[in-house]
Amino acid sequence: MPRSSSPRLTSLALVCCILLSSSSHSHVNAWVNTPLSRTQQTRLGVLTDPDRSAELEESPDYFLQTEDFAGDSHAPEDADIIEFNNGKGTRIKLPPRFAPTVAWEHHHHATINLVHGIRQNRQTPKNGKQPQSASDAELVEEPQPELEIFEEEEVVNQSPTDLNQVTEQEETQPTAATDTNEEGEQRKPNPVASLWKSIMNRPKLVSECSEWKRLQKHAEYMKTQHLRDLLTDEARCNSMYATADGIYLDYSRQRVTPDTMKFLYALAEKQDLEGQIKGMMRGDKINFTEKRAVLHTALRAEREEIGSVIVDGMDVIEEVHEVLDQIKEFTEGVRSGELRGYTGKRLRNIVSVGIGGSYLGPEFLHECLKTEPEGVNSALGYSLRFLSNVDPVDVERTCADLDPEETLVVVVSKTFTTAETMLNARTMRQWLWDFMGNDREVVRKHMVACASLSSVDKVADFGIDTETRFFRFWDFVGGRYSVCSAAGAVPISLLYGYDLFEKFLKGANSMDKHFATAPMDQNIPVLMGLLGVWNMSFLKYKSRTTLPYAEALLKLPAHIQQLDMESNGKFMTKHGLEVDYPVGEIDFGEAGTNGQHSFYQLLHMGQTVPCEFIGFVQSQHDFCVEGEDLSSHDELMANFFAQPDALANGKTEDEVRSEGVSDDLIPHRIFKGNRPSLSLLLPKLTAYACGQLLSIYEHRTAVQGFMWDINSFDQWGVELGKKLAIDVKSHMLTGRTGGESVDTGSPATTRLLNYYLENSRDSACSHEESHNSMTRVTRNTHRDHSGLPPLQHDLGQHGSRLS
Repeated sequence: MPRSSSPRLTSLALVCCILLSSSSHSHVNAWVNTPLSRTQQTRLGVLTDPDRSAELEESPDYFLQTEDFAGDSHAPEDADIIEFNNGKGTRIKLPPRFAPTVAWEHHHHATINLVHGIRQNRQTPKNGKQPQSASDAELVEEPQPELEIFEEEEVVNQSPTDLNQVTEQEETQPTAATDTNEEGEQRKPNPVASLWKSIMNRPKLVSECSEWKRLQKHAEYMKTQHLRDLLTDEARCNSMYATADGIYLDYSRQRVTPDTMKFLYALAEKQDLEGQIKGMMRGDKINFTEKRAVLHTALRAEREEIGSVIVDGMDVIEEVHEVLDQIKEFTEGVRSGELRGYTGKRLRNIVSVGIGGSYLGPEFLHECLKTEPEGVNSALGYSLRFLSNVDPVDVERTCADLDPEETLVVVVSKTFTTAETMLNARTMRQWLWDFMGNDREVVRKHMVACASLSSVDKVADFGIDTETRFFRFWDFVGGRYSVCSAAGAVPISLLYGYDLFEKFLKGANSMDKHFATAPMDQNIPVLMGLLGVWNMSFLKYKSRTTLPYAEALLKLPAHIQQLDMESNGKFMTKHGLEVDYPVGEIDFGEAGTNGQHSFYQLLHMGQTVPCEFIGFVQSQHDFCVEGEDLSSHDELMANFFAQPDALANGKTEDEVRSEGVSDDLIPHRIFKGNRPSLSLLLPKLTAYACGQLLSIYEHRTAVQGFMWDINSFDQWGVELGKKLAIDVKSHMLTGRTGGESVDTGSPATTRLLNYYLENSRDSACSHEESHNSMTRVTRNTHRDHSGLPPLQHDLGQHGSRLS
């Protein structure tokens, strides 16, 4: 008989697929061929779950949480639990829905018989000739096939590189199924075992693991619970808070129970969250798409930690402190008057040119320090403005009333190629030349650069002094994580002094240490990250809002918006699998009571949006108006405490009716409540506290990415639009110079672009007279004002009206 048995192997593969589908989404650990018996109750979510009965307390709601979501069910009785033995001394206890059925056993025995038949037909005589009869053939004795199912290997947290290495090792090393018999002949691998092993070792989504499925079932149970009832449980409320270095986190108004948190911790362990955090902070190249480490934490590491983080042979923390020392020396030289401008005037005005993380983070910090008592005194006599938008109006607003001879321009671009930033940088260079002449020394004395070391040649070509006015940062620092790098250090230290910026770094370092060492149930960034995953992936809330009750934090929501949405707005896991669970919230927010009169209507009566309230025990500046019983800060904080309760409890129909509301209006006055929130309370908004907040939100974002198996540290999504913009600019140039219609290849874009070109023929660069070596950008400076500001303000006096 020929050795080829392709039809039979095809049938074998088909049987294996049937077996795989019959196990639903759980994984089989053993083949069953023994009688079934009944035993005591054992808690199991899926077949691969370990026995956690010792760590999970019995709950009267257990059956409701794991089996039946209707609310009228009972806990499983002893008779409902089935035990079987796999023939190897392992006894597994299962709920009835996972009990091996008769059909399953039949599949098992049919497969055994099929494989045995195939091997019997493979009769190979020692002389290599086809046997003429059974007596002429000496069969190669092979043992009865024992269909072994391999344990599932942990591949969820391995990177694609690691998986490739594992595959190469498996290809070069002989497997247990491929060895030699007594005569030294090589046995054929067991096709069933090989197929099953390949299936079990494939990269998997985290949503396939038992911990995830248990949370999905638990979420169905939690949807039957109302926060109004959960908040009456004093023991529950008293367990749901965490503190660290003056920060108080309360998450009792989240739609969670102690069991929810245990299940989330179990998922975090499954994802090796602690190991991933340590890997990030020691410099592992977890940004695998760009082959980079992620070390924004090293930017605020203490000098004593030099030598503890080495990446590609570089002592990262030593490098960081070299740059910080350089920044301190330069900024103190400017503030002392030692370093002056081209005409000898002191440099008092700072313009920071950057976009994205090079702008949002530093501006958030600037707004915090602007009214901080120490910041107020340090900034006297100086000003700081940010130029980010490529819109020429932003240039006009930024340069208005500034004296170019007293202005220092800080260009922030890691690659020194960011299109918007470099156009604005060239615009500011032209603005300086317009007033002081086209001299290279104007640029060398009035412009500095913050960029990566690989961009030093581009910085030099631009005309900036790379010896003393070039401040480097590194590829392991992403733009949205760069506030603690030169991108934030240079402009903030120029305005407020390096000492105040250093306090900000110490606050961030404080939370870095807490993040790295605190247990999960007391770790503020971890708790916030796990709750974010719970709300997004299990309760399906797709938005989240940040609500700081401090006007000085008015730019924090915008920074968090970029930090979180650019980091976790992904759809592929690190294994190259498309997620089948929601990731990446839409983040927005507004400061204090301004938000209450903007979008709180939706928060209370529209779609459910988890809220994060941020408040402070003391105000940066507080006062008490004559005749008022409470200070203005108390008035603000009363709203901080009231809003979470209103969102959680709502207002029932009976409560509305008791207020005397007419029946036809009652439906419009009901608040359903059950809207989750958490509250962060800090002592006072200082530079130190600002650093703490920054670190908390950076790490919360990383935690969610680790839990979702996505890369939170690349941003390929911003590249496509930028690439298409380059193509559109080439069509614009064709339309401007030729005066003819253009064709972009897209009918919609072609029609819209031609309309724009036809109606903007008089654009600035279309005039011949503007094509000069020294194009005037703006003349709107302090010199254009006639006279000085009035010495006495007449607000409300001399007949004026105070509106």
